[in-house]
Amino acid sequence: MNVRRRGSAAALAVIAVLGAAAAPAVAADPSPSASASASSEPSQPSQPSGLFGTTDPQYDGVWRQSLALLAQDTVGMLPSSEAVDWLTGQQCDSGAFAPYRADTAKACDAKTMVDTNSTAAAVQALWAVGGHGDAVEDALAWLKSVQNEDGGWGYTPGGASDANSTSVVIGALTATGTDPERVEKDGKSPYDALLTFALPCAEDKGAGAFAFQPDKDGKLLANADATAAGVLGALGKGLVTEAGGKTADATCADADKPTREQAAANGAAHLAQALAADGHLKSALGGSADQPDYGNTADAVVALAARGGAQKAAEPLAWLKKNAAKWAEQSGPAAYAQLIFAAHATGTDPRAFGGTDLVEKLNATGPAPRGVTDTATISAQDADQDEKKDDSGFGVWWIVGVCLVVAVAVAAGLVLRARTKRQQP
Repeated sequence: MNVRRRGSAAALAVIAVLGAAAAPAVAADPSPSASASASSEPSQPSQPSGLFGTTDPQYDGVWRQSLALLAQDTVGMLPSSEAVDWLTGQQCDSGAFAPYRADTAKACDAKTMVDTNSTAAAVQALWAVGGHGDAVEDALAWLKSVQNEDGGWGYTPGGASDANSTSVVIGALTATGTDPERVEKDGKSPYDALLTFALPCAEDKGAGAFAFQPDKDGKLLANADATAAGVLGALGKGLVTEAGGKTADATCADADKPTREQAAANGAAHLAQALAADGHLKSALGGSADQPDYGNTADAVVALAARGGAQKAAEPLAWLKKNAAKWAEQSGPAAYAQLIFAAHATGTDPRAFGGTDLVEKLNATGPAPRGVTDTATISAQDADQDEKKDDSGFGVWWIVGVCLVVAVAVAAGLVLRARTKRQQP
């Protein structure tokens, strides 16, 4: 809970007063991917002010902006106000976010393609940077309003639930202190929906993976991307998470009705097995030969570390350090953010990630951050987390600032009164 963002901003405001008196989850492509903003996409002639990345934001603008802001917050940076304003400006009056709205002066209508993934990512970013309680509350209310009867979410409102969308919304709920168990539709929670995508342990039935959603024949097929998302969702984790406690190697165990903890263990076991041969996941596009899947490998690192500790992700992490720099450079801010999340989850220095300073590279893709937070403020974040829930935008630092201003005014009044008395005949 990074309350330090708003506290620091308010403190700076007080000093000034005294001195002057982020490719979305769809059935064909199961999750938003950093590659959606790859350099192969045509650049816009005039890029929107405040936006991270230089490629067309039509399909991933809010997603990559959210990940970029979240990554900056994770490494102790104060994101640019311009960048945060760009994100908040994308929100519809309903509370939902679309991937990108070119004309934010035009109100959203039924034709505006809002989605759960962009909205849930924006919630996590805005909660992290602080000071946008109303926007977060509106977005959460919208997400709850489009929850499916099975307890989950699809990419679009009313669409069939899928593991990725359900997991990213779970992350938004838990990041804001909302218990997903209590967010029910017809008696079903998001966890109930997520577990319907968990596959049995038999190799020919999925080896403990998560499926994205049933195929056209109603069959569930193992999907590494959905598995990484499903592990985090089952653990109640968001896009940013720290390493879990050291545990034994994840083993797959069947049950008539697996707990979400066991489903997470099964999914982690599947990922570990898939990574064992080469240290990275693979993908094939259009029937071409298998290619390294950098983004999903980064997500798998986060999932494995969250479930069993950093050591469980050591091999794929080492592979990313050695091989992912060029991919991130080509893919843009969301890719750098994914690598920063992987570094954070494993306790790795993101400024020395296989010889690459991920923070510097990310910052270069968008508006420069306003500054950094100090260690004392970071250590106090847990004690101040309730301040971030203040929807009005005013918190402890604001109150302190007001008190300081009043104190200065009173002191000035006393001095003036003393001078007046001395000047009287």
